[in-house]
Amino acid sequence: MKSIKASEFKAQCLQLLNEVAETGVPVSITKNGRPVAQLGPVMSRPTTLVGAHKGKISIVGDILAPIDEEWEAGHCSFSTLTR
Repeated sequence: MKSIKASEFKAQCLQLLNEVAETGVPVSITKNGRPVAQLGPVMSRPTTLVGAHKGKISIVGDILAPIDEEWEAGHCSFSTLTR
């Protein structure tokens, strides 16, 4: 993380804002050698979960075809789950 004095930050504020927006790397702002603030990028969140993973997940193969393995879930009865 980049560190900068408060007096330097005051002079370079707009440039640092652009730099953080482009790189995503936060900047620590110090006074007398001690960190007092941190300038970081805004992390945008989707307004809804629907479509949040669009383009990030891909399906490989046929997910509808039957498989040759028997699931353990088929051997469990409701009475064993409620005990």
